[in-house]
Amino acid sequence: MASGSELELSAWLAALPKVELHLHLEGAIPLPALWELLCKYGGDPRAADLSALERRFVYRDFSDFIETWFWKNGFLREYDDFTFIAESVARDLATQRVRYAEVFFSPPDFAYYGLKTARLAEAIRRGLERVPEVQVALIADLVRDYGPQRAARTLAEVRETGAAGVVGVGLGGSEQAYPPEPFAAVFEDARRAGLHTTAHAGEDAGPASIWGALRALQVERVGHGTRAAEDPALLRHLAERRLPLEMCPISNVRTGVVASVAAHPIRAFHEAGLQVTVSTDDPKMFGTSLEAEYAALVTELGFGRAEVCELIARAAAASWLPEERRHALVAELRADPAWIA
Repeated sequence: MASGSELELSAWLAALPKVELHLHLEGAIPLPALWELLCKYGGDPRAADLSALERRFVYRDFSDFIETWFWKNGFLREYDDFTFIAESVARDLATQRVRYAEVFFSPPDFAYYGLKTARLAEAIRRGLERVPEVQVALIADLVRDYGPQRAARTLAEVRETGAAGVVGVGLGGSEQAYPPEPFAAVFEDARRAGLHTTAHAGEDAGPASIWGALRALQVERVGHGTRAAEDPALLRHLAERRLPLEMCPISNVRTGVVASVAAHPIRAFHEAGLQVTVSTDDPKMFGTSLEAEYAALVTELGFGRAEVCELIARAAAASWLPEERRHALVAELRADPAWIA
């Protein structure tokens, strides 16, 4: 049974307005919604009911997680599926008091079904617009597993999305097998097109992956960055550059990148002056939420409540909103009754 202090912390975290910068749409589908999609397409013997589906999301290691990711995506086959999940995810975010989120979607994963990037973005936007309580910008994940030529095609398609709210590109997927350097030209083209850039680095691969994202891709933010802890020179560089890290502690535990939240380097990074932010990555695949992430930081790593608010404000400041709107968002957060200065 939870103690009084735990219940009080949970109530405060639930009331706190939040910002998320590293969230994958396809990994944030509430399980009842995903179950509807499985039923729509005939189900799967490995997930015979909702409880069995939940058990599918336990992983031996990062490679097992990637395999499960592709399995789940096999139940997203039509544009209407993306409108459906976008609305479901947005409603879930709104219940958590997430005020603004930047959400990845992964067009190359769905080319097999003949789905086009621009129409995917439009379908997602239709679902998001049904939930005005949360503002969502989209980031197209170029997915490194398909190689730089496919990434270049996806980027060209992203530029056709018009008013669908795609503000940037990212590079997710199997980091250990596909280093960032071959994607340098694609990221240069993205910058020329006025798109923001981020890349998953230092999650499944070591510091060299982060250096590659910084030097070859010239990213504005780094997704995860956890294994920067292995390179003191890299830590100094990140602190000096004040380059935001999109950190996802519970994700790193679930995929075996770190042994526990208590062993996660986010506390040391924060104290060293790195610009850490907190996100959930694939929350429904990892059984987490922003409330759970912050509760773990408080109980396992000694973050104070004012520090939690600082992390949220930092995420707002590191967002890709236009400058005036970015400053307004920070002011809105600080004016909330639950905020602690």
